[in-house]
Amino acid sequence: DISLVLMDIKMPVMSGEEATRQIRTFNQDIPIIAQTAYAMIGEKEKSFAAGCNDYLPKPIRPQMLLETISKYF
Repeated sequence: DISLVLMDIKMPVMSGEEATRQIRTFNQDIPIIAQTAYAMIGEKEKSFAAGCNDYLPKPIRPQMLLETISKYF
């Protein structure tokens, strides 16, 4: 079973926001952490609106990643 998703927002075929919306149609409980290099104004809010639980801008700092993941376990 999958315990957590690290969702890249900018992907070639489908955006991370769309992938998150699709995941949420069958799984409301799995934590989804958005990660993106496009940390512009409004990106965080768009990720949350799509169903992400958290947000990390790239470059991702290892300590911040571990702290964010630990909130869900």
